[in-house]
Amino acid sequence: MYRHHIAPPRAFTQLSHEIIRHPRLTSDAVRLLTWQLSLPQGAHEPLSRTAERAHIGGSAFTRAKRQLKDEGFVHERRVQGPCGLWATQQLVSSTPLSAAEAAKLLAQTPVGAAGGTTTERVSPQLAPGPRIPAVGEPTTPPTDGHPKKDSWENTSHRPPEPPGPATETATETATAEAEPQPDTTAPPLLEEARALVSAYPRLSPALRHTPRAMHAELTTLTARWLAAGHPPTAVRLHILRGLPDDGSTVHRPGGLLRYLLRDVAPVPPVPTGTGPAPEAAPPPGGASPEQPFEPRLSPRLAGARECAGDHIQPALFRPITDEALCRDCTARSVPPR
Repeated sequence: MYRHHIAPPRAFTQLSHEIIRHPRLTSDAVRLLTWQLSLPQGAHEPLSRTAERAHIGGSAFTRAKRQLKDEGFVHERRVQGPCGLWATQQLVSSTPLSAAEAAKLLAQTPVGAAGGTTTERVSPQLAPGPRIPAVGEPTTPPTDGHPKKDSWENTSHRPPEPPGPATETATETATAEAEPQPDTTAPPLLEEARALVSAYPRLSPALRHTPRAMHAELTTLTARWLAAGHPPTAVRLHILRGLPDDGSTVHRPGGLLRYLLRDVAPVPPVPTGTGPAPEAAPPPGGASPEQPFEPRLSPRLAGARECAGDHIQPALFRPITDEALCRDCTARSVPPR
């Protein structure tokens, strides 16, 4: 490697090898520092202007400035000059300086003057006007004690009152009311209701996605219907009657079942046949007074009857005459020839 060096006769700057060969400064940081050191003594060019003239981008300038500040070549502070204007005072040195050394040099240079520093004005602010002092001596706000006025009347979160005879009596009464009453439903009814609830999703595709977490609540509601005297067939017909008949989607089948089973309907009276029945208005649907009232089915289930055969789930069919079995059960009951 051969080098040919000619010393310039004029317009040159003496730089130490420590700056040129610094291991922790990038090329942009070295170029920014050498450019600043090559400026004349009275120049007031800030670092941002030097970066623009040296074609150093914004991110590269920020990184180079941070490196120079970390190594002690650049120091800056914000000071307030005449008329309340703030300025950023920058100090660029050819050797690393500590914060205390830089502070001494910056303190000797007023804002806006030369002498080894460059100043960069920032957004100006209005000078503060004359302040009118308050009347009286300054006092400190109280930090302890209680307010003189009772604040209970302005708040809705009052502290608990001390227990007394009346409070204890009211608490015992509220506790007795809050305790769950023992379930008087017979275990056989619960078992029958549980089996009936398990068969609800098979009644209709709309009930297929009934949450299993609601089976316990639906079992209690179904047991109330069974305890009132409703047979399982009447409960199933009541649920089928409450389903939408226009084919719309049921988004919450569990909530629909809970709504349908919440209120127990009265059990229709059974005719005894002793004496003539009093004249009464015909019930809805055109049935005679002698016939027990049956819930009205939806139009798509009109004329259907529940098969009396052995099925895993209730099966509805439309009878031709007066048969009680569906076509499959009738075919199974006929012996082969």
